[in-house]
Order: sequence, then C-alpha cells, then structure tokens
Amino acid sequence: MSEVTQSAKAIAWRRRFAAAGNVWREFARNRGGLIGLALLGAIVVLAVLAPVITDPAGLDVTKAPGRPLQPPTGEYLLGTDVDGRSVLLLTFWGARVSLLVGLAATVLSVLIGTVVGIAAGHFGRWVARILLPFTDFFLVLPSLVLAIALSSVLPRGIPTIIVAVGVTSWPTTARLVRAQTLTVESRPYIERSKALGGGHLHVIGKHVLPAVMPLVLANTTLVVGGSIIAESTLSFLGLGDPNNVSWGSMLQTALSSGAVSGGAWWYLLPPGLAIVAIVLCFTLVGRALETVLNPRLRGDR
Repeated sequence: MSEVTQSAKAIAWRRRFAAAGNVWREFARNRGGLIGLALLGAIVVLAVLAPVITDPAGLDVTKAPGRPLQPPTGEYLLGTDVDGRSVLLLTFWGARVSLLVGLAATVLSVLIGTVVGIAAGHFGRWVARILLPFTDFFLVLPSLVLAIALSSVLPRGIPTIIVAVGVTSWPTTARLVRAQTLTVESRPYIERSKALGGGHLHVIGKHVLPAVMPLVLANTTLVVGGSIIAESTLSFLGLGDPNNVSWGSMLQTALSSGAVSGGAWWYLLPPGLAIVAIVLCFTLVGRALETVLNPRLRGDR
C-alpha cells in the first residue's frame, strides 16, 4: 500500500510540475507580461541590494554631503533633496518601504478576502447572510478615507499602514473568490465527495481551494499595485512612518519644502516615475497571469 501511495504522490507531483511548465510557457508568449516581470525583478533586486550598493549613512540629514536641491551632476546622478541627500539613494531605499508595505498589505488583504469568500460561498445560508452585507459595507465605503481614518488613530509606523491598507482593500477579492467558490461547488465531483463522507475541511482543502488559488494568484498581482498607490498616498498626506523613506514621503517632502515651486524637477520625477513603473509592472504581470489562468480571456491567436 505504501508503494502505491508513493507512486500516486510521485505522479501527482509530476502533473503539478507539468502544469506549472504549461503555465510558464503560456505566460512567456505574453510579451507585456515578460517585460513587466523583467522590470519588476530589476526593481526588487535594486531594493534588496540597496544596503550593499549604497551607503546607508547618506540617509542621515546630519551627514548629507551635498548642497540642498543640487541639480543632477556626475556625483549625484539624480541631484539632491532639500537636505542635500542623494535623490538616487532615497529612491533606492524608498523602494524597500513601498514594496514591503505593498506586498504585506496585499497578503493581508488577499488572506481576508479569500477566507471570507470561501466561507460565504461554501457554507452559504446564515454565514453568507452575515458576511455578504459586511463585505458590501466595506465595498461601498471609500477605502482611502477609511485607511486615512485608521492611520490617524493608530500609532504611526509601517505596521499601521499595512493594517490600514490591508483591512480596507479585501472586499473585491472576497466577491471574486465567492463567485469562483460557487462555480466549483456546483460541479458533480463535489457532490460525490460529500456523498462519500467528505467534510467541510476536506471539500475546501482538496477541491475548492486548489481551484480558487490560480484566480487568487492572478488577482494578488493586481492588488499589489493598488496597495503601493495607497501607501504612497498615505505617506504623501503625512500619515506614513517619519523614520523611513518611501516614495510617497519623498513627494510629500518635495511639496512641503518648495521644490515644486522652485522647479527642482529632479526631486519629483524619480519617486513619481518609480510609482508609475512598479504599478505598471504588477499590472502587466497580473493581466498576463489572468489571461493564462482564464482561457476565456485568451481569444483567438
């Protein structure tokens, strides 16, 4: 029996690897998705290696080596900020905070949305009657306003921003997962599984969750972009972590210090273009994954 079980597991793993290979080959046919993935990988590498390729001491305003709002030169490729710090250095380190908050908030948002969506779709009845109005309430409530309110009453810091963004952006995922759960639950093998004695955990873990996860994965890459924009907006409004540099805080400092009216374009463009680039990369990757995992979106080729 053990040999049969091991053989079955080996076959299952080979099928999973084969399915993953098919997904990658289909994804590789999408040029936009490949470009987005390559640029995203480059940004992540630069953010991770920021402590290695740059000097963290340059972030200290008391040790800033340059002149305030110095235009780009050979020494400072992107100029300096109002305190004389390198804008290129700030952009590298700002990527770390923006990516950290964006990814962590997305994980929290997708986790809440997946749990709520599966619970509402699988159990139905009184569970759905409780969860769906709760989801609709958060869906119609302006998420940015709620995130601002949470950031204002909670202690300022990165964890607060993660919670504020994560708990306000899950309803869309919950609705999407619930619809997919209802589709899976209507299939005949679910009825056979229940008739053979499969409980709720067995049905959800063995059938519903594997069928829902590809859709959740594709949706996650799209949610990250929105989370990064939300983090940048909160930081731009002065609700971010004052002890860490992010792209939003760079824009907020540029506005409050008079860099905008002073024509210091080199202080504004790098963080602004970085936000646009990272959101565009996640969007391209998300759309490509959505096309791969949903055959109805592929169209004729």
